[in-house]
Amino acid sequence: MALVVAFYALGFNQYLNLDYLKEKSAGFAAYYDDNPWQTSLWFFLVYMFSTALSIPGASTFTLVGGAIFGLSWGVVLVSFASTIGASLAFLLSRYVFKDAVQAKFSSKLADINTGIEKEGAFYLFTLRLIVVFPFWLINLLMGLTAIKLRTYFWVSQLGMLPATIVFVNAGTQLAKVDQLSDILSPTIAVSFALLGLFPLMAKSIPGIVHRYQALKAHKKPDSFDYNLVVIGAGSAGLVSSFIAAAVKAKVLLIEKDKMGGDCLNTGCVPSKSLIKSSRFLADLSRSQRYGIKSASAEFDFAEVMERVSSVIQQIEPHDSIERYTELGVECRQAEARIVSPWEVDIDGKKITSQHIIIATGAKPRVPTISGLDKVQFYTSETIWSLRKRPERLLVVGGGPIGCELGQSFSRLGSKVTILDIAERIMLPEDRDAGDLLKGELESEGVELKLNATIESVDVENGQQYCVIKNAAAETEKLEFDALLFAIGRQANTTGLGIETLGIQLTKTGTIEVDKYMRTSVPTIYACGDVAGPYQFTHTAAHYAWYSTVNSLFGDIWRFKADHRVIPRVTFTEPEIASVGYNEESAKAAGIMVEKTCFKLDQLDRAIVDGKTDGFIKVLTVVGKDKILGVTIVGEHAGELLAEFVLAMKHGLGLNKILGTIHAYPTWAEANKYTAGVWKKNHKPDKLLTFLERYHRAKRQ
Repeated sequence: MALVVAFYALGFNQYLNLDYLKEKSAGFAAYYDDNPWQTSLWFFLVYMFSTALSIPGASTFTLVGGAIFGLSWGVVLVSFASTIGASLAFLLSRYVFKDAVQAKFSSKLADINTGIEKEGAFYLFTLRLIVVFPFWLINLLMGLTAIKLRTYFWVSQLGMLPATIVFVNAGTQLAKVDQLSDILSPTIAVSFALLGLFPLMAKSIPGIVHRYQALKAHKKPDSFDYNLVVIGAGSAGLVSSFIAAAVKAKVLLIEKDKMGGDCLNTGCVPSKSLIKSSRFLADLSRSQRYGIKSASAEFDFAEVMERVSSVIQQIEPHDSIERYTELGVECRQAEARIVSPWEVDIDGKKITSQHIIIATGAKPRVPTISGLDKVQFYTSETIWSLRKRPERLLVVGGGPIGCELGQSFSRLGSKVTILDIAERIMLPEDRDAGDLLKGELESEGVELKLNATIESVDVENGQQYCVIKNAAAETEKLEFDALLFAIGRQANTTGLGIETLGIQLTKTGTIEVDKYMRTSVPTIYACGDVAGPYQFTHTAAHYAWYSTVNSLFGDIWRFKADHRVIPRVTFTEPEIASVGYNEESAKAAGIMVEKTCFKLDQLDRAIVDGKTDGFIKVLTVVGKDKILGVTIVGEHAGELLAEFVLAMKHGLGLNKILGTIHAYPTWAEANKYTAGVWKKNHKPDKLLTFLERYHRAKRQ
């Protein structure tokens, strides 16, 4: 900055005047004839450093290059000097100004960085071709993004080349140029802009062509049996068909197994039912906390599991064929296979539909391990068949499912070991949250083996065991009575005919959808676990709305799926609930945040209930009342999170939460107190000093 100021203060800018350069061009050319290499070197260095320092005048320099060196050699010198200079400016921005700018604009830069990571080269190439964007500003802004220097260099050189040729060629006719606008006419500027947009348009063209080729290969029916066919009656399928029926579309819902999908039959409902029983036992074990000397309970494991089944049966009517038929949805229990963009084969009979939604969910992943066929293993789908409590349960996976079921079985009397390849449990969540849960699990007797992998499983003398490699890279033998895999879920995409139609999948095996939840075949949409990107019941319902509305009304208007505010809850004790960024994910995204923390042992209601472990941690933009993420650990964390989700969704800050009346004594007061901590850290010191003087004066 000082060098730039000095440049103007010392009057060097007069040498960038077009009239001055025209006057001196003959002299420069003569000097070049006598000293070609020295002239080239000095021109190159001056051009490069003036660009690096973002000194305006690159266009004039380029004209001089053409006037002195001619078209060919001038283009070579200017092209490399400008690109190297731009790269130096890029590095200055990245390493000198980055912290200050990141602190102020980090949340906005996160979105830009995401775009740059995905299509950075295209965007940069476009900016370089559209010459109305200031050259020096592009250098400074791109330095703040995550684009690689190597990519920045070659894209800049290629993107600036057309304009360089135009200006250098004009420089060869310098005497005829009266002003810079003579070179860059509106026609040429628009041509460059269109050329800049071409890469982005070209990138989207194959997708458009692919979509309509998928349709062209099939004969479109003259009429349709349905407006919409939905395959899969889990959360996404049920919501999709309900919305379609509500807006009077003719909709067919097809399910080959049980209505309600994983959530009702093998996921949320049974697991939370088991958690309720196990938490009751845990509360009894803590009776002295409530002034009760001792309390105990007799229970039968099989009866607990029967209760789980009975809860499912009580909720089943909510998702039943009868209920959805009353809502206007035609339901069929059958295998469905998509045979064309408008046709579905159901048990050998073809039906036609204007649009199809795939909502077939996902299933638990099972790893490939030597000897697995010799032992009895379970997943989150099959564990509910147990009626005899396993004395030793080995849980593979320290994520939400593994921790919830591991803690529940431990409280029901099993000796539980949780094994995970990662260094800590609940890896995507805030580290402090994971550590608090780890301490609770270990205090209850759950053994954790982290940084560990299973090498093999086997049976010896009727005893099942596995061989693991522990954190010290030592081989260890673990005996178990039941083995539970909780290592994630994979999309159900086989048997649907999507391979035949060429519907594209992502690297993780989910169906690839665009921002409108549309697959690579434009008449077919997908939502829920089969498409992701989040495999929760509430996100399945959320994305089902976009799939249904866009499929039924996309000819009129389409809505982009909203991925901004996605809450998540793990129902362990303590509960972990979060939304947006945590400290680790913010750091990974290059976002500087301000942390505000409130511990639940300061909350009256937590003390009354004897549940004081936990905290609320809120991340905000540095110096601003904008919430970027929230993590809550403790009793009712999932319920407390809703207020922050609402605030983030509608752009409300902590001041708004602080100004909202929260009933006393409730757990929700914790949210207000957290906002109060933030407010205390941002108190108006000058105003308070003034008020202190004001009150002192009134006392006198």
